Amino acid sequence: MGRNLKNVIVVSIGFSCAFTATGSLQSLQSSLNAEEGMGVISVSVAYSMMILSSLFVAPTLISYLGCKWTVVVCTGCSVIYTFGNFFPGWPSLITTSAIIGLGASPLWTAMSTYITVTGNLQAEIDKRKSPDVINQYFGILFLAYQSSNVWGNLLSSLLLEHVNVSLEDPLYCGASSCLNSSGLDALTERPGEQPLTMLLGCYLGIGLLGMLIMGVFLDNVKEKDDSDSEKESFCSVFFATFKQLKDYRQPLLIPLTIFIGLEISFLTGDYTSVYATCALGIHYVGFVMICFGASSSITALAVGKLSQYTGRKVLFAFAAVTNLSCIMGLLVWRPHPDQMPVFFIFPSLWGMADAIWQTQTNALYGVLFNDQKGAAFANYRLWESLGCAFSFALSNFICVEIKLYILIVVLVFGVMLYAVLEYKQSQCEIVEFNTSSSGTLPSKETNL
Repeated sequence: MGRNLKNVIVVSIGFSCAFTATGSLQSLQSSLNAEEGMGVISVSVAYSMMILSSLFVAPTLISYLGCKWTVVVCTGCSVIYTFGNFFPGWPSLITTSAIIGLGASPLWTAMSTYITVTGNLQAEIDKRKSPDVINQYFGILFLAYQSSNVWGNLLSSLLLEHVNVSLEDPLYCGASSCLNSSGLDALTERPGEQPLTMLLGCYLGIGLLGMLIMGVFLDNVKEKDDSDSEKESFCSVFFATFKQLKDYRQPLLIPLTIFIGLEISFLTGDYTSVYATCALGIHYVGFVMICFGASSSITALAVGKLSQYTGRKVLFAFAAVTNLSCIMGLLVWRPHPDQMPVFFIFPSLWGMADAIWQTQTNALYGVLFNDQKGAAFANYRLWESLGCAFSFALSNFICVEIKLYILIVVLVFGVMLYAVLEYKQSQCEIVEFNTSSSGTLPSKETNL
């Protein structure tokens, strides 16, 4: 096994450990802490802080600590968040949610940068195209990341005791639901303290294990032209995030990136509460999310290999059709306990689409903005977090049906702008090919 592949596997395992706890806890928040909307508000705070972190923290922290130690330190924020859930209440949940939000953007940005740099180095060794290796490495990363949904939610389903559900009318559940936090709280009750404490203890140990694995076994990597002699100032890295918007390709990717945040938050916040918990009970949330995680993991690994044969455009089209079909289905479906298989089909299909969005969009950012990876991935987390924060913030104020229509609009608009981006990129490649064939150098103003 080569050094670069070893590093990808190590960082993927550590990443999976970190999100085994946080991903599962955020999926449970809308049901576990439904009183006064405390759960969804805390998650909204986390994503709001992630927006600020993308602008003020991520580039600077990575500049000073490097990718490896940024990942290790920010994984510690996930451990703090898990610890805060031992003491449910506004002070602890909001404070630890803010901490994990501050650490999330540097964590993701450093991780994506690390994978891109490692992919570039390996491509040079193997004499392969960089996008092919980067796609493959992101497939391994998201295989591990999405599998965290399986392990975390399996633990929650096995350890949380059965919770009774008082479903008097199926119309309360599904797209027609306009339940506020108090309405949902009336349908479910909080699990017992003993199984919940056992669950949080397991999550805490797994998070600490992830920090240890990455701190000990992960190597520092850097590109050949990187220099440690001079650190960038805060102002330079801060404004680099905004300068990224001057590149026409970044604005064209913003709606699609926002949609990724919206679709993730809908599944973890709305589907788990007004579909699964409302009709089946909170103990089924874990099983539902296991289907999502398993589907995402398998798809992420397959996509990493398939992308070099199909290209990203075919994969994006498949993800868009799958997501749109799921959204239309959720608009008309009225969940009922007698329709048990359907509760697992939707998250499985959603997981396939999400795996494509996650792997291919991260890889696309890495390929398009190879010279400004830090600013590019900070922008990615900024707009994705905006979508998540928007969705969770409105969770208690608008009906599920309206949220589904919003998803449709943003998805269609995002795919249209992505198509424009692909068209412009193909035109630029034609210009580059023609100028190279004629023996002249391409213009510096040509954006490739």
